[in-house]
Amino acid sequence: MRKLFERFKPSGGRNGRARVGWFILPQEAGFIWAPPRPVTTQTGPANSAKSVNLCPAVLDHEARLFEIPCPVDLELTLQRDQYGNLGPVATKGNQSPVNDIGWSKLLSMTPPQHWRNPNKPLLQVITPYRFLSDELVYMNQLPAFLNFEANSLPGLLIGGRFPIDAWPRPLMWAFEWHDTNAPLSIRRGEPWFYLKFESPSPASKVRLFQAQVTPELEKFSANVDSVTNYVNKTFSLIPFAREQKPADLLVEMKPKRGSSD
Repeated sequence: MRKLFERFKPSGGRNGRARVGWFILPQEAGFIWAPPRPVTTQTGPANSAKSVNLCPAVLDHEARLFEIPCPVDLELTLQRDQYGNLGPVATKGNQSPVNDIGWSKLLSMTPPQHWRNPNKPLLQVITPYRFLSDELVYMNQLPAFLNFEANSLPGLLIGGRFPIDAWPRPLMWAFEWHDTNAPLSIRRGEPWFYLKFESPSPASKVRLFQAQVTPELEKFSANVDSVTNYVNKTFSLIPFAREQKPADLLVEMKPKRGSSD
């Protein structure tokens, strides 16, 4: 593991922060995907020197979390079709802001042979979010556990962890539906899931910014896409991806004139 760390520039960058960029490749309806944002639970000034709002452990923990907001009103139930297969159906029917074409492009029901449990269907949304670092950084995808509404969902997010220095794959929202009789309801803009980043330095925090989609970044990302259609255990490809990755692939998007950084 030490040799792996030594292959990279020391994590921390400026001000002791690991630099992480997020980006979305051009696609249809790209404006529904909002930028990642810091998780905020502070509701007001501290009323006491011992207030939770001032707890160093809480502040350090939450400073490392970022949330992805839900892109649409994800209000669904599970129903069986004429062949007995379970599938998602919009709770509001024709009154749903997402039409049938939109749902078909957004949602995917994983085949039953891929479920972890035969009684717990797996619903997936392929998101366009990708993350990249030129340093050794691992990204964790976590449920929105600080959001009270998210704790009442009829199932669980299946999280994951992978290195974003060599693997800028699009994120997947994978929902394991435990109570198949209960509806799923997440409103547009509500916390959908969290991201937490790890670098070799435990004290290092993250500076997250929008990355510029350069031709080199687009080409490198394309090599990561769809590899699961051809091989199992895709992590075995990561060492080769690191060797092929151009140096300094991460370029920060410059703010537009008149906007503040």
